[in-house]
Amino acid sequence: MTRLIFSAIFLCTCGLAAKAVAGTEYIVVSGGPAVRRFEDLRKPGEQHDRWWGNFIRTARVRMQDIQSTAPPGTKITWLVYRDGYVRRSAADHQPLTQNIESVPQAYPFINLVWFRSTDELIRYINHGASGRSGMKISGFEYFGHSNKYSFMFDYSSDVYATSTAWLHENDLGKISRWAFLKKAYCQSWGCHTAESFSKAWKRATGTFMIGAKGKTDYSYMHERNWQVGLSPDAYWVRR
Repeated sequence: MTRLIFSAIFLCTCGLAAKAVAGTEYIVVSGGPAVRRFEDLRKPGEQHDRWWGNFIRTARVRMQDIQSTAPPGTKITWLVYRDGYVRRSAADHQPLTQNIESVPQAYPFINLVWFRSTDELIRYINHGASGRSGMKISGFEYFGHSNKYSFMFDYSSDVYATSTAWLHENDLGKISRWAFLKKAYCQSWGCHTAESFSKAWKRATGTFMIGAKGKTDYSYMHERNWQVGLSPDAYWVRR
């Protein structure tokens, strides 16, 4: 399939909440940022996360989009990797966890759930707040660092240029495919997801995942309505 067709697929589905179904849950996950002392070791053109809120503001704007078109009764849950923001908060001397907790206060349709481990994330996907028999997942989106094999929740947060908390494609077998609606909409806004992770996600959950072939771009998002961009030669793929 050509890149043009992939782009058309992305444009048609990005406004997505048309895929949401009443009485279901839509999950948005935000990974944590790098800490500045690690990013300062990189060359200027190679630095990530100069702003702590890259994976927070984009998720919040996306959840507003979802809520505006989702059927009544769709629950929107925001899972945020807490330890990454605790570390960045200490480094920046700012109350970042409190800033994040203020989001659902301003947007009451958002249900904030902190997580601190991959097991906690998987447990929530599988069971939700009260079981999945009555509330299936109609959508899943991820904002954060990633490579072709993993979502990396704390990349350059605890250890320089690596991660100690991740969801690897080998872990996806722990996710119950019965937690998802058959046509649930799934997208990763991280780098390289379409190069391997998306296929493993489809095998595990039975749902396609849109991901990037190449790197995504979180710079200058304020100039494009907080939409995640793509680096040169990168493109979206649904697999």
